[in-house]
Amino acid sequence: MKRQKSYEIINLFDLLSDEIMFTILDLLNQNPLDKKAFSLVCKSFYNIESKHRRTLKPLRQEHLLRTLNRYPNVAHIDLTLCPRVNDSSLEIVAKTYKKTLRSIDLSRSRFFSGSGLLSLAENCKNLVEIDLSNSKELQDSALANIAEAKNLEKLWLVRCKKITDMGVGCIAVGCKKLRLLSLKWCLGVGDLGVELIAFKCKEIRYLDLSCLPITNECLPSILKLQYLEDLILEGCFCIDDDNLADIGHRCKSLKLLDMSNCHNISHVGLSSLIGAAESLQQLTLGYGSPVTVSLVDSLKKLSVLQSIRLDGAVVTCDVLKAIGSFPMSLRELSLSKCSGITDDGLSFLIKKHEDLRKLHITCCRKITYIAIAHITSSCANLVSLRMESCTMVPREAYVLIGERCRFLEELDVTDNEIDDEGLKSIARCSNLSILKLGICLNITDAGLAHVGMCCPKLKELDLYRSAGITDIGILAIARGCPDLEMINTSYCYDITDRSLHSLSKCLRLNTFESRGCPLITSLGLAAIAVGCKQLIKLDVKKCLSIDDAGMIPLAQFSQNLKQITLSYSSVTDMGLLSLASISCLQNLTVLHLKGLTPSGLAAALLACVGLTKVKLHASFKPLLPQLIFEHLEARGCVFEWRDKVFQPELDPKCWKLQVEDIVH
Repeated sequence: MKRQKSYEIINLFDLLSDEIMFTILDLLNQNPLDKKAFSLVCKSFYNIESKHRRTLKPLRQEHLLRTLNRYPNVAHIDLTLCPRVNDSSLEIVAKTYKKTLRSIDLSRSRFFSGSGLLSLAENCKNLVEIDLSNSKELQDSALANIAEAKNLEKLWLVRCKKITDMGVGCIAVGCKKLRLLSLKWCLGVGDLGVELIAFKCKEIRYLDLSCLPITNECLPSILKLQYLEDLILEGCFCIDDDNLADIGHRCKSLKLLDMSNCHNISHVGLSSLIGAAESLQQLTLGYGSPVTVSLVDSLKKLSVLQSIRLDGAVVTCDVLKAIGSFPMSLRELSLSKCSGITDDGLSFLIKKHEDLRKLHITCCRKITYIAIAHITSSCANLVSLRMESCTMVPREAYVLIGERCRFLEELDVTDNEIDDEGLKSIARCSNLSILKLGICLNITDAGLAHVGMCCPKLKELDLYRSAGITDIGILAIARGCPDLEMINTSYCYDITDRSLHSLSKCLRLNTFESRGCPLITSLGLAAIAVGCKQLIKLDVKKCLSIDDAGMIPLAQFSQNLKQITLSYSSVTDMGLLSLASISCLQNLTVLHLKGLTPSGLAAALLACVGLTKVKLHASFKPLLPQLIFEHLEARGCVFEWRDKVFQPELDPKCWKLQVEDIVH
């Protein structure tokens, strides 16, 4: 008997260098599931993927050590999904990534102190970015420890309400390489702390001082910063006109200035401050003092100005005409909720700014067909047009948008009179990626079908309360828009499981909102769960035919689900408990579930170990042991209690009339 020859099996991938394999992995960045599949092929692929990863976002603190050991070359770590990160965790991170760590995000973590931050600062010499936003218990002593990170370039301290000038002073002295600093809502920081930053941190490019109790006293120091490009002073109510004329000439490097909600600065002070900022490209003055012609005239000197945002400001026709007389052409203009916007002023302005790329005119309720005609004829290169609730614009005007603005990528016509003819025309904008059609009561499947056939790049579609849409329209979208990532069909009452089955073919779908769709059942939801494995957010509130049978497929296939709303559905204890197997689940809303008992709710809350936010009906609060709340809060979970009475749904037209009564 002849002996069979044995052949050694050679893995051809072993012949490729790590650099080539890393290049292959770079091509899989778009879908994280692809990288996971790659790592599961074999041991060598597993090891290559581990060495290749530079960014890490762990799901659970309890598995942190094992996760860190698997990935040795991480440079950026995001711990926002781990609310219970403590000092021991940070010490492990610091020791594991002593040489590689460059940035860390702790903006959703609440259990660490200055000790853990000191470990990071002392061990990770290459650390250049730290986000400590929302650390409401953080005090000055912790900032003194952060100051040991001598190479720090970017620091976010948003809503760190207990820090004071003393702590900020420590940062100023220790972190002289800072280029970005956000102190938004740090209510204990005043002029002294800001002046120390300006005096010591000469490399600052971005400074956010929103809602700080600072005065004019610190402005001269800020405006002396040689490289300062972005200055955010939103909501600084203590800044006024005094002495602004004397210091305005110093802000030569500014490219972005936000002084929205600064009610005590008039056009006089603004003109002085802004007029000499010769490099200014973007200006935001919303919700403040009335915009005057003299203020606008002072902007004419700014030859590189590209963007003006006046949202919520009082704007007259003369002001719009003054903007229209600029010698330079704007690229972005935002007039959302501005009173005083009329056809005459807006039409004059638009004629002079033909290079406009983004226009925001939401709630400009006085404009009509005339303004839209001028916008579409003058600004053919628009990529973004947001005009929610421009209710005086007739349906004929929307045809012009599709005929003339073929480069549109974003269009928001929520709560308007657009009809199928308008949609048919807008479908010519083949680059559309965001289309918002909420509360558009004149559109039907016939119009939406054109969008499905002609807009293959569509990623986001909002059909909220557009009751004329049925399965036929959704089927057209699902067939023609394979890259769809978000869809809202809430209160489209004729939507059934057929729509969900068709949408299950959109493999990149991550957000599905269908509240108030009574014909949707658990069978349709199961199709979404099986087909759309990237699903992150799900809202099936008031879908009475969604029950436990829909939760089981979610638990099995939707392992990326982070947020779910099940209020007013037919889910019971068993269905809620099955969701515990979704390790990513963080936000849970369950109001008015008739089949939910206190014991079942308690079991589900304890089993869903990743929860960070739970919204419950107030009636459950006295029915559950206080120890459960204490235990869950210690794990990092926050409870929101609601005492809402069940309200029957209104007909869409009645609902719209009710909203209009409130607005007017």
